[in-house]
Amino acid sequence: MSDSKQKQEQALSFEQAMEKLEGIVARLENGDVPLETAIELFQEGMELSRLCGGKLELVERRIEALLERGPGFATEPFDAVPDDRGDAR
Repeated sequence: MSDSKQKQEQALSFEQAMEKLEGIVARLENGDVPLETAIELFQEGMELSRLCGGKLELVERRIEALLERGPGFATEPFDAVPDDRGDAR
């Protein structure tokens, strides 16, 4: 995948990436796409799946850090944690 396409996908929110992934799955399940297109869609779907998985892992780490603090929850920023949307602001 090109760097610009990878950056565009990383800028997607979790919900946007899931919506895009669901659209790809629907097209593949329909079966009306040529083989080459199906392969490209599958590859894009796998990349979106990894992106969503990474975002979920990030949220899980944040929640675990909160829970480890016990009563009176205090938040503390993670070191080098990217923004949820993945874009540099």
